Amino acid sequence: MNLWWLVYPLIGCFAGFVAGLFGVGGGLIVVPVLLMIFAAQGFPPEHIMHLSLGTAMATIMLTSLSSMRAHHRHGAVRWEIVKVIAPGLVCGTLGGSLFASLIPTHPLAIAFTIIVYYAALQMVLDFKPAPTRTLPRPLWQFAAGVAIGIVSSIVAAGGGFLSIPYMTWHNVKIHHAIGTSAALGFPIAVAGSVGYITAGWNAPGLPAGSVGYIYLPAFIGVAAMTVLIAPLGAKTAHRLPVKQLKRAFGVFLALLATKMLHGLIG
Repeated sequence: MNLWWLVYPLIGCFAGFVAGLFGVGGGLIVVPVLLMIFAAQGFPPEHIMHLSLGTAMATIMLTSLSSMRAHHRHGAVRWEIVKVIAPGLVCGTLGGSLFASLIPTHPLAIAFTIIVYYAALQMVLDFKPAPTRTLPRPLWQFAAGVAIGIVSSIVAAGGGFLSIPYMTWHNVKIHHAIGTSAALGFPIAVAGSVGYITAGWNAPGLPAGSVGYIYLPAFIGVAAMTVLIAPLGAKTAHRLPVKQLKRAFGVFLALLATKMLHGLIG
């Protein structure tokens, strides 16, 4: 067990830097690594995926708070956007978690991958939205939050991969979009964590140290470092020029979309 307590913080270092740099939760980085580690520890195969998703979602709660504080100090969190979109995110995440089994996940995941590729292309090529385009009325922002929350919960992706392109398409500055996305990651993580704890509360055969589908040793090890490193990623983001940061985020999106596509084909 001592060996794994050394591995978990290493995961947290990388995930925390990426989370702070791009305003994402880091779940798509943490989940596949936890899958391999939990399998190596001999956890029950029927619980490995749920434990990986639940544990990653729990770490995002603390990661997003740390990243949000760092971006807030740079004045990059648009709280007027958070107040409108966050309730929609919570509704969408909880709804998506409850009705995930009724929705064909495979076609949805393919559609989501196409959307991410399109958003990546926009960022890399630095597409410019119409200068007159602004964020829509609060009701439509709430609706966008619901949609982002639903997709995030079903395909196990952080909301930043949709919320950042959504905001930049409405002429929100990239640094502000990243900072605001960091704040929006918290309600998604809270709603998702509650769902995974509830779903796994009475699941038989979970490893010792589990609370529902959250494995506490991994949660503590990963989250401890993400909280420390996320501000460094946020600081780096605010030192990068706008165009360079947008392209870096676009490449990051394309890599994650490719990873998802490989998983779908496999």
